[in-house]
This record gives sequence, C-alpha cells and structure tokens, in this order.
Amino acid sequence: MTPAGLVLVPMAIACLITGVATLAVSLNDRLTIIAPGPLITATILIYSAILVLLGTTAVANVRELAELSVTDPLTGLPDRRALHEDVERMSIGDEEVALALIDLDSFKQVNDHFGHAVGDQLIEQYGQVLREVCGPEARCYRLGGDEFAAVMGGKVSGTILEGMCRSLIERLATPITIDGRQIAVGASIGLARSTAALRVPSSELLRRGDVAMFMSKRSGKMRCTWFNESFDRRRERVREIEDEIRTGIAAGEFSLAYQPLVDAGDRRIVAVEALLRWDRGNRPPLGPAVFVPVAEDSGLINPLGQWVLRQAVCDALRWDDITLSVNVSAAQLRNPEFPIKLGEVLEETGFPPHRLELEVTETCLVMDPVVAERTLDVIRSFGVRIALDDFGTGYASIGFLRRFRFEKLKLDRSLIELAGGDEGSRAMMLSSIALARALKMGVTAEGVETEEQAELVRLAGCDQIQGWLYYRALPAAEIDRLIERQNGKSLKGQAA
Repeated sequence: MTPAGLVLVPMAIACLITGVATLAVSLNDRLTIIAPGPLITATILIYSAILVLLGTTAVANVRELAELSVTDPLTGLPDRRALHEDVERMSIGDEEVALALIDLDSFKQVNDHFGHAVGDQLIEQYGQVLREVCGPEARCYRLGGDEFAAVMGGKVSGTILEGMCRSLIERLATPITIDGRQIAVGASIGLARSTAALRVPSSELLRRGDVAMFMSKRSGKMRCTWFNESFDRRRERVREIEDEIRTGIAAGEFSLAYQPLVDAGDRRIVAVEALLRWDRGNRPPLGPAVFVPVAEDSGLINPLGQWVLRQAVCDALRWDDITLSVNVSAAQLRNPEFPIKLGEVLEETGFPPHRLELEVTETCLVMDPVVAERTLDVIRSFGVRIALDDFGTGYASIGFLRRFRFEKLKLDRSLIELAGGDEGSRAMMLSSIALARALKMGVTAEGVETEEQAELVRLAGCDQIQGWLYYRALPAAEIDRLIERQNGKSLKGQAA
C-alpha cells in the first residue's frame, strides 16, 4: 500500500462506519430523534475526532515505514538508498561532497571461525564505533555485509573526512571484545569527492570509492586511498590481462622452467624449483610478478596452478631422486579443493610424495592461519613436504614457525645480499639458520650470485644453495641433460 493509501483508507473506513450508523438510525422505526440539532453536532464532533485520530496514526505509520525503508535493521544506520538520497541532496549546492567507502578486513574469517552470530555482533559494534568517530559532522551508513560508508558535505569535507578515517583505522588497531573473545579486524578505506566543478552522480561517487578501497586492500590494507583516474586505467588493464590469461590457458601458452638447487657441500643438483613462464608471442612480455596476482584475484590461479602441479610432476618423474619444489599461492591454500586435486595428481601420476615440496610464503599463512594450517596438515598426510619461502622479508615469529612445522626454510635473497656487508644482516642470517636447526628444518639460501655469497652461506650452515652463480631457470630438456651428466660422472667415480 502506498503512503497516501495508509492515510485515506482509515478515513474511508471511518466515513463508512458513520454512514452505516446514520442509515441504521434513520431506517429504524422504534427510534425517534427528538432533538436532531444536538445529535448532528455530537455526530460531527465524534466523526471529526475519529478522523483526526486515524489520520494522525496513519501519518505516523507512514513516517515510520518510510524511515525503516532506508535503515539497516542490524546497526540502525541508514542504508544504501539513504546514501544515494543524501548525496544527491548535498550535490544541489556548490559545496564539495566527500564519501568514504569502508570495508572490514578479514571479516569472512570471523564468520567462518566463530559463526554468523558473532559476526553480527561485530557488525553492530563496528557500526557504533563508526558513529562515534564520525560524530555529528558526517553521516555514516551500512551498505550491506561488512561494507560501510560515511558522507560529508562542506568546503573542506574531504580533508575532514580523511582525518576521521585515519582515526577509525587507529581505533580498529585495538581488538574488539565479543563474548570474551578478542577479535581484531581492520578496515580498508576508499575516498572520493564530488565538487561543483566536477559534479558526479551518487552511483559514480560510490563506484569511485569502491575502486579506491580496492586499491587500499591491494596496497596492504588498513589504509586510506583517494580515488585517482589512473585506477580506472589500471583496472581496465587488469581485466585485459585476466582475459589474456584465460585465453592463454586454453591455447597452451604457459610453460615451466626449472632452476636447480645444489648441495652446499659437493654442489650436486639435489632439487629443482618449477617456475611458471608465459609465452605471449608478439605481445609485450609479462613476468609472474605481474600476471600471478591477477590470476589469484580472478580465481584463474586454481586451474593454472593445477596445470603447473601436474606438468611439473610429470616432468620430474624422470629425474630419479631429485626433489621437486612447486610454489603455492594464498588463493590455492584457501581453496578447499586444492588438497583433493593434489592427491589426485599424485595418485594418477604415481609421483613419490616425499619428492614433492610445496613452497608457501608468510603472507599466505598470515592471511588465514587457521585454514592454512588445516590445509597443510592434509597435504602433509600425503607425505608431501612444506617449505617456507622468502624468509626474512616478513614477520614470522618463533611461535609462527613452531605452529606450522616447516620442513625447510628458504632465506630470501635480500638477506643474503645484505649479510655480505652489514653486521646486523649477517647476525640475522646466522640466527635464522640457528633457529631452523633448533626446529629441525633444512635451510636453503636463495639468490646466490657470487662465490663470496656462496662461501658465506656455506660456512653459516645452509644445506642447499640456489642462484645464478650455479644455474638459471632452464627448460625440462636441459634439466634432463644436467641430470644425465651428473649421474654419468657418479657412475665413473664409482667405477674408479
């Protein structure tokens, strides 16, 4: 029913009741009206009172329903529809309108780990925190899920709103207590503005805020980012790369190269790391650092990663007892089907699980440690080994290393480079190796390019060395020849 109907229908009912009563009295022979004047006056007064009462109630109901239609029921904040109405209203004048789009970081993990009831309580508390930070100067909204917004109008509204957002991020650095649990969530914020000189509709302002928020997440989360026109060009390029990856998988444009790892003592090849390459023909080349993140964000890393794993295992089947290392992304670890697909590949190819080593980075594990730990436990049950890659660039603690029980630690090349000329870096490298030894992990030095670096890591106690000093990444056929030559020398040595 429309708002007008909510007012008119009660009045119509009152008129109908009054008319029926009047008709009944006039048609009843037993009733005689002695003084019609006072009766008519009393009837009019009663009728008017009924109309006023019903009309007031109906108008109040209309207002209440209208308010509820633009209010989020969980937080009591205005919703997306209210935001659009407010932005359009503020845009009528000449003042700037600023919008902050706020998305909670890791909220999905809260729902997964603690349940939706706890997630709802977190949303309610976060809505209250947002109210407190915005105060009376800016109006805040819940757009849905874990997405919020704040809007402000005025000459310097953008500057003030940015300050509020930074205060919000500082507030969220402290965990929120729910049912005795300390739950830490951050926020990624995108800022956009509409000015008299460049006025944009509310839908476009919201889109720009969303784009800027995405860039905040890509830049490390817990930060504010203003919308920039270059973001749209970048997003368009990302979409193009995504389409090209999809086409490239179907066309077989991807291939693998393998970089050997040598024993630190006798320098024999003991392992190879599979590295993804993309033959783009006449198109500009793209390295894994560019196209792999796109594949991760789009979900294409799952079919691409599965192809890498199967191809690498098939190639490595002919390399005797050489260990095969394959990199695994955070998106793959979060995919519940990944361990299942891994098991299928091992079973179908007959590859010995103890010869397979999956390399993960600290970022993969920190993003969702509970899911990562569960996935790695399943992978270990197959007999597959786990290595922590790029150690020394992140924030892994002793507790972190003990929790995930890696079989190998790979020291990042930056740590090796700095250790050659900096006492602090050398001490860090030596302490990392000592820690790995205490936790019964093997140690590999990555990015070794000089004899001095090789000697340094060898004396420090590394088991394996990987770097251009010995081998670059090579096609599988070249690895075949290297292994064959190495095995031939071994046979000659035994015969002598």
